[in-house]
Amino acid sequence: MTEIQQDNQNAGGTVSSQRRVLVVEDEPTIAESIAARLGAEGFKVAVAHDGPGAVDGFHTWQPDLVVLDIMLPGFDGLEVCRRIQAQRPVPVLMLTARDDETDLLVGLGVGADDYMTKPFSMRELAARVNVLLRRVERAQQAARTPALGSLRFGELEIDHVQRRVRLASGDVHLTPTEFDLLACLAAQPRAVLTREQLLAEVWDWTDASGTRTVDSHVKALRRKIGASWIRTVHGVGYALEAPLS
Repeated sequence: MTEIQQDNQNAGGTVSSQRRVLVVEDEPTIAESIAARLGAEGFKVAVAHDGPGAVDGFHTWQPDLVVLDIMLPGFDGLEVCRRIQAQRPVPVLMLTARDDETDLLVGLGVGADDYMTKPFSMRELAARVNVLLRRVERAQQAARTPALGSLRFGELEIDHVQRRVRLASGDVHLTPTEFDLLACLAAQPRAVLTREQLLAEVWDWTDASGTRTVDSHVKALRRKIGASWIRTVHGVGYALEAPLS
C-alpha cells in the first residue's frame, strides 16, 4: 500500500475534511488518476494494487471509504469486499470493466454500496465518493435522532434508530444503501417513486444516467427481503407493497 501525499486545498462542496480513501486498482495509470483527483478534492489517499495488499492496507490505515476494482491479482475485489466488511462496515465504491448485471449484483451482495463501469469520468467518481460519505453522515445523525422509531408493514419491520430490518424469519442484513433505499420507499408506502426521485433522495445524484444503479440495488434488495415487497411500475419506478391495514 502506498499513501499519496497531496497539498491541495479541499474543493468546495465536498465532505472530505481529511477523510481517508483507499484506492484498490491494479492498473497504475488508473490508480494514479483516481488518487490525483481525490487528492485534489481534499482527501487523504492510499493505493493498493492487489487483493492481499488491499486487506492489509484496510486493517492498518483504517480508511473511511474504499474505491475497489473487481479484477485484482491475489484475490479479486469481491473477496476483498467480503473480508474488509467483516472487519468493519465501510462504504465501498466498486469499479468493474464489464457491464455485467450478475457481477454487479454479486458486488452489492457482498457489501458494496455503489458501482461504476469503466471507462468513467473522474468528476463523476469524485461526486460518487462524496455522496457515499454524506450518506454515512446522515446515518450517524439519524442514529442520534430516535424520533423516527420503527415502521412495521405486516412481517416487515424497519428500525430507523438501529438501522435494522427484520422479517418473520429474523434479521435481514442490508448494506447502508439498501437500507436507505428501503426506508425511502417505506416513507410513502404503496406510492410509486420514480427512479429519478430515488436517485436524488438516496444517492443525492441528479444525473438520470445513474438510474441503472437504482435498478441494480432494487434487485439486490429484493433478493434479501423477497421480491413481493417491491412492485415495479414499468417505465416509471418502484413502490413498497405494504399490506393494507
